[in-house]
Amino acid sequence: MTQPHPAKQPVSAALAGPYGHPFHPILVTVPIGAWAAGLVFDIASHLVEGPEFLSRGAMWLIALGVIGALAAAMVGFLDLFAIPTGTRAFRVGLIHMTLNLLVTAAYLGNFLWRHAGGGPSGSVGAGPMALNAAAFVVLGVSGWLGGKLSYRYGVRVADEETQAEGFVRVHPAERLTPVHPRPQGRTD
Repeated sequence: MTQPHPAKQPVSAALAGPYGHPFHPILVTVPIGAWAAGLVFDIASHLVEGPEFLSRGAMWLIALGVIGALAAAMVGFLDLFAIPTGTRAFRVGLIHMTLNLLVTAAYLGNFLWRHAGGGPSGSVGAGPMALNAAAFVVLGVSGWLGGKLSYRYGVRVADEETQAEGFVRVHPAERLTPVHPRPQGRTD
């Protein structure tokens, strides 16, 4: 087997995840999920009576997303360092990183805005909700670029020779057997 391209190898397997199993894609689900739920809570706060619980929930979901984004960013930096400079993949990685840092800063500002004066009371204001929606759109653009890094350029994805192992036909003797095989002659 040939040695995989350096962009497919982790800078530190302990910190960024082992070869073929990077941590960054796992960690980004925390801020994406938290911020998506926060936007839903923002909208829902205008549709119910007594919306303070939704407004407070959105504020804390935004905070959770910021913490998750910082963790994902630390691991993402390690993945970026594995990409050779001067390449298209590195340029896309820099744009992806910059957008994510801007989005995280916007959400941090949004949390501080909401938290000022003792936190939200009533429905979420138009300003914080608009900032939430705008930041989420930019997050979507950045996520598309992250997908391009993985699926088009193969950053931190196993090399094609390793991937090909998953498409080799399995011989009948090597097939997995059920954990609880049916007794002979049983037809249910």
